[in-house]
Amino acid sequence: MTIKARFLKMTHIFFAILMLIQLLPDKSQKEVCTSSLIVFAIAAEAAVIILSFFIKRKESLSLTLDIFGFIYVFLTVWTLATAKFDLLNDLLFPAPGKVIAQFAEDKTVILTNIKSSVGIIIQGFLLAAVAAIPLGLLIGLNARLGNAASYLTKFFSSIPPIVYIPYGIALLPTFRSVSVFVIFLASFWPIFAGTMSGVLNVDKKIVDSAKVLNVKKPAMLTSVILPASLPQIFLGCNQGLSVSFILLTSAEMIGARDGMGYYVKYYSDFGDYTRTITGLLVIGIVVIAVTFLFNRFQQYLLRWKR
Repeated sequence: MTIKARFLKMTHIFFAILMLIQLLPDKSQKEVCTSSLIVFAIAAEAAVIILSFFIKRKESLSLTLDIFGFIYVFLTVWTLATAKFDLLNDLLFPAPGKVIAQFAEDKTVILTNIKSSVGIIIQGFLLAAVAAIPLGLLIGLNARLGNAASYLTKFFSSIPPIVYIPYGIALLPTFRSVSVFVIFLASFWPIFAGTMSGVLNVDKKIVDSAKVLNVKKPAMLTSVILPASLPQIFLGCNQGLSVSFILLTSAEMIGARDGMGYYVKYYSDFGDYTRTITGLLVIGIVVIAVTFLFNRFQQYLLRWKR
């Protein structure tokens, strides 16, 4: 790509607009921390320029620039509605610079809470995958048993896992173990259903071809049926992962003493909406990051489909 194709983009114009509006006088009566926003925006633009040098595929570069462009537009609108024109209640909706400064101030606590939340997600999700995928493969091999089990799956998956929290608290020693248990239930049924669906819908021609080649049952399961079922398995995994984050945040807001859900609930109880919004944005960023990494892993395992 040419220099023009890499660097003469609307994203950089949006960055310039964001910088120019910082010259407008502040009308908000609260502290807006404009310098924090400027530092963040300059760091983001520096990242854009560096990435523009190294990203070779045009589609990937366009996606990256679009994401940063959206961030600049979002920060511009947010700044105008808060710090510059004071259109929103500055107690409930602090200026973006204030939120960025708050994140910098609380970064140690926030990173500790992120570690706690992501650790619980990983534990519960992996336990569910390890249990659900082999069980789904074995049950799905028998069409009659698989069809019957699908109805049981629909029944149990329709029960919100969060209702098991009181039983978990009564039976398990710590709230962390209760949270892992809830994430396990939230992830197990979608992964189990996806695995069974994948096995039941494997193209019969593929199985017949393997039988003609005298492929043994263990090899049939691991080398033929499992790869052919992976798209449906990952569909179930994605559903389980999405629900897990929602349930974990809800669980942490009920009775946890750490985690991002607890962080948001704790400060909202005290009316500290700067930290509340900071926590909400961090949760969104963490969910996007984990989902992105999982999707990259999925693309790697399904690279044969290309």
